[in-house]
Amino acid sequence: MNQGILALVTSTGCAAASALQSLTDAMHIPHLFIQRNGDGAPRTACQFNPSPDGESYTLAARPPVRINDVLLTLISELHWQKFIIFYESDYDIRGLQTFMDQSSRMGLDVSLQRVDRNVSRVFNDLFNTMRTEELNRYRDTLRRAVLLMSPRGAQVFIHQAVETNLASKDSHWVYANEEVSDADIMELVHSSLGRMTIIRQVFPLWRDTNVRCMRNNHRISSLLCDPQEGYLQSLEVSNLYLYDSVLMLANAFYRKLEDRKWHSMASLNCMRKSTKPWNGGWSMLDTIQKGRISGLTGMMDFRAEGSNSHVQFEILGTSYSETFGKDVKRLASWDSTRGMNGSLKENRIESGMQGVTLKIVTLLEEPFVMVGENILGQPKRYKGFSIDVLDALAKILGFKYDIYQVGDGKYGSVLPNGSWNGMIGELIGKRADLAISAITITPERESVVDFSKRYLDYSVGILMRKSEEKINIFSLLAPFDLAVWACIAAAIPVVGIMIFLLRRIQAVRCQNTAGGPPQPSVSTSLQSAIWIVYGAFVQQGSDSILGSVALRIVMGSWWLFTLIVCSSYTANLAAYLTVSRMDNAVRSFQDLSKQVDLVYGTVRDSAVYEYFQAKGTNPLEQDSTFAELWKTINKNNAFENSVSSPSEGIKRAKRESYAFLWDMAWWSTLL
Repeated sequence: MNQGILALVTSTGCAAASALQSLTDAMHIPHLFIQRNGDGAPRTACQFNPSPDGESYTLAARPPVRINDVLLTLISELHWQKFIIFYESDYDIRGLQTFMDQSSRMGLDVSLQRVDRNVSRVFNDLFNTMRTEELNRYRDTLRRAVLLMSPRGAQVFIHQAVETNLASKDSHWVYANEEVSDADIMELVHSSLGRMTIIRQVFPLWRDTNVRCMRNNHRISSLLCDPQEGYLQSLEVSNLYLYDSVLMLANAFYRKLEDRKWHSMASLNCMRKSTKPWNGGWSMLDTIQKGRISGLTGMMDFRAEGSNSHVQFEILGTSYSETFGKDVKRLASWDSTRGMNGSLKENRIESGMQGVTLKIVTLLEEPFVMVGENILGQPKRYKGFSIDVLDALAKILGFKYDIYQVGDGKYGSVLPNGSWNGMIGELIGKRADLAISAITITPERESVVDFSKRYLDYSVGILMRKSEEKINIFSLLAPFDLAVWACIAAAIPVVGIMIFLLRRIQAVRCQNTAGGPPQPSVSTSLQSAIWIVYGAFVQQGSDSILGSVALRIVMGSWWLFTLIVCSSYTANLAAYLTVSRMDNAVRSFQDLSKQVDLVYGTVRDSAVYEYFQAKGTNPLEQDSTFAELWKTINKNNAFENSVSSPSEGIKRAKRESYAFLWDMAWWSTLL
């Protein structure tokens, strides 16, 4: 602090955080606190002392403990009336006070039992102290249990319960821990009998590969965003919030510099009694509280009583079947704004949808959803890839459906007031039970609705009108350069003159040779010699007789030359006529952003539109490519260069000089 301090970011336990809170409140230093668990046990809320002047400078970067709220919702959904809670010796029992009070008001019979580190001794004591009737009653109590333990402690506990025959196949246990990994879940499931439900915290933004390395206002380390490395999944939850807390401070510092409201750092000395609190502390705290980022843990802000309220849990479960509960699937989700999303009922969906009529919202998009031939007076009929899937599901599950088109013609994007439009808005408003169309899965949409498995990969491409090919009557000359043709044209008379001279010399020698055999009559004119050379060049041969060795050497060399030239010409001509070489100046987003002649855009309020918006408005983005792209796409609020539907974009790209930015997989199905 002597060197200067702007804020403090810590990740400790509750005891150390309480001491740091006293220091930061006294010196007016903004403090971002991330609660850390020492041994993997479920965390409980830290009890902080109230600030002397009522102004707390400590902000909880990790959301408050919401396990109790999730458990209450889960218990209500499962209709449990009697159950037992097992907790480890390291777990703070005060964290269950609110849960116990609300359970009592709901009329639930809840028991608590502490589990020591030596789990085997606990079960041995049960068999030594309880009679057979008491053990049977205790076994019946264990049929419904909640485990508040570390993953390792829960594994040992379940193993001992199965070994001692206290767990049965009709039991149902709930394990709640924010930081349980996939490997720990599989260990728990394979060790247990019957049904098991697991509650853990999740971060939906991890699933989207398109924006894994980039968020709205920062670039994530390549080690964290690479799915092959697996660093992100191996980090503890507290480390993820620590990473986002530093990014929150960076965002606050950036806005301070941008607004030109920067002030000097605090230089404090706790050893001097004359040290006064930092005057700029409250201003810095206010700037941090007004910030909002999207990081590794999702959205982070401190607008709710000095704590980050954004938290989401997923509820995984197994049911007793032939596989003995070893198949894990996601049953539901829970978040701090909407509560439970999903159902934990055990009935099979095949038997629960017979005779049910679903309201389905759609958006016309060839070839996924199209309007079929309509008979006068009859409702619209739809066809397409997605409709075929819907009909197959309806046939298998036995439901009926009424389908209608979304009114605003949009897939769904979040509005400034937090609501959604398009098909996503229809689902959130419960005006539709299901949405079906060529909709892209994005982290924002996946945080409010559930998606099926994707059947097409998503990638953005550029669609432009094909350049017109000009027909040239001299295209046969294209395989060779003009200089090559000139050399060939010059070589024919040169070789012809050489043949002419050699034949004249041969004729003179024959006349001067006495007593020699008579030579055949051969024309020795220059025209005849050039004609012979040209005939050999076009591979038509000649009727001349080459008597001397010199003539044969010259003609043999000329034949070899013509063979090479003709073979090269044939190969180049075939390649030229087969492969259409398109001289297009735009081959990437960088080329598109640098040119000014070609107008480009995408579909308004689509996933591609939001992608360019997020990349183009990022203040920390070093590359200006996406900033320039977004400037053109969003020109005149996107009504000048962007279109309302993909079909309109394709038509515009065909009829004018326009580049349409859209999903390449969508084009492949259409074409």
